[in-house]
Amino acid sequence: MGETIVTTPEGREEALPQSVTAASRTGPLGRLRAPRAPRLWFEILLIAVSYWTYSLIRNAVPEQRGQALRNADWIWALEHHLGVAFEQSVNHAVNSATWLIIGMNYYYATLHFIVTVGVLVWLYRSHPGRYGAARLVLFATTGVALVGYYLYPLAPPRLMTGSHFIDTVMVHQTWGSMASGDLKHMSNQYAAMPSMHIGWSLWCGLTIFALARTPWARVLGLLYPAATLLVIVATANHFWLDAVGGVLCLAFGYTVARLWYGTLPYALPRQVAVKAAREPVPAGR
Repeated sequence: MGETIVTTPEGREEALPQSVTAASRTGPLGRLRAPRAPRLWFEILLIAVSYWTYSLIRNAVPEQRGQALRNADWIWALEHHLGVAFEQSVNHAVNSATWLIIGMNYYYATLHFIVTVGVLVWLYRSHPGRYGAARLVLFATTGVALVGYYLYPLAPPRLMTGSHFIDTVMVHQTWGSMASGDLKHMSNQYAAMPSMHIGWSLWCGLTIFALARTPWARVLGLLYPAATLLVIVATANHFWLDAVGGVLCLAFGYTVARLWYGTLPYALPRQVAVKAAREPVPAGR
């Protein structure tokens, strides 16, 4: 049996990785695991249903305010013990520059979704062979984060009592968090661990860095999660340990995709298989 062949935009023909090609011969499960062309209507429906489910589950988790505040106090004490409790200093320093903290409030509220959706659209259009695997990473990351929200309710720093963190959205009357002002009743305020702002932004950054061709785009890809870390700390929405939780969730997501596809998403062919090499015809037939 010949190898499965893909055609790249440059006109070259490339063979699928052996793990994917072999999987395609193992029956229905193998065909399910093989990269395939994404369908727009299905992707829109899947993302809409998934986000609705994510929001429903996340907000349905019991808020457990008392436990969430105790967990926040424990993390804050642990960071002090380790000598890395810098969140409050960053929060106060950035808040002194009004234009900067207002910009960060809007960054926190919008780019989390805009950039993630933008990267998904880019993958769909330019890397269809890698889209499904990369999407699986994102979905698995988010799914395991929901388990974290349920098992470990955690108040963000700005909701702690007696810690003197500044709720920058409330102070500057900006729209920047679902957990402040009139929007706080629409979202579970105690689902801070792990930080999906970090999980999603790091997924975006790694995807851009791995697949973008221009150096400046790859640099921006790396800067995006770094800037996001600064924003979530400066606005007192997360401890930096929440970011560690987000990184661990993302590692889980990549592990799931690696086990399912037999390789990392970025090692899959850029385009989906369009034809297969035929078996040689025996002489005399």
